[in-house]
Amino acid sequence: MTNDVQVEAPQAPPDATPTFAMLRTLGGISLISGLLVVLAYQFTLPIIAENQRVRTEQAVFRVVPGAVTKRDFVLTDAGLAPAGEGVQGELIYAAYDAADQLKGVAITGVGNGYAGPVTVLFNYDPACQCIVGSKILQMTETPGFGDKMETDPAFLENLKALDAKLNADGTALINPIVTVKNGSKTHPWQIDAISGATLSSNAMGKAANTAAQRAAPAIQRDLAKLTAANHTGQD
Repeated sequence: MTNDVQVEAPQAPPDATPTFAMLRTLGGISLISGLLVVLAYQFTLPIIAENQRVRTEQAVFRVVPGAVTKRDFVLTDAGLAPAGEGVQGELIYAAYDAADQLKGVAITGVGNGYAGPVTVLFNYDPACQCIVGSKILQMTETPGFGDKMETDPAFLENLKALDAKLNADGTALINPIVTVKNGSKTHPWQIDAISGATLSSNAMGKAANTAAQRAAPAIQRDLAKLTAANHTGQD
């Protein structure tokens, strides 16, 4: 007796996905994703810019008491230039009172502290060639020590008339601003350090010196641009 053995026919392999179709699908997904990213960026960019403008304005008005309007300038090799005219460089902020009189110029400096960079906005008074106020914009210093630079009354006295006078050529400070050991201040261009927070105090001194060395010569040279009666305030 013969047993019939059924042999299954080999199954055909599934059709492979055409390479072109797969690449086309992936390309379409990438294109859509990229388009969504661009649209999101373009949508949020004005919001981010407006938030930054408001934060900057608030900081300027806080560091320059009595100011109600400001005008932005750029530090260039040729001097001060109004911002928004295609020039690139560091910004400074001329602040004016309700009578359109210059109240001060907000300038920015950075110094390295214990835990990283300390960014500070200073109020530079062109009349006395001195720094008369400060506001810390960013820092990562140890709480309880670094924050004393904004709360310690004795330390803040350093920044009520910190000397930043220029040399005879008007190109640099006569005396660089420096931080000295607590209780050893003898000159108006020195900052008396906070006891126990010397490195943070040093950062403030470096930031003040950096800001004044860069900005003061240009401010004094182009002071007429800042005090011109026909300036246009910028909110």
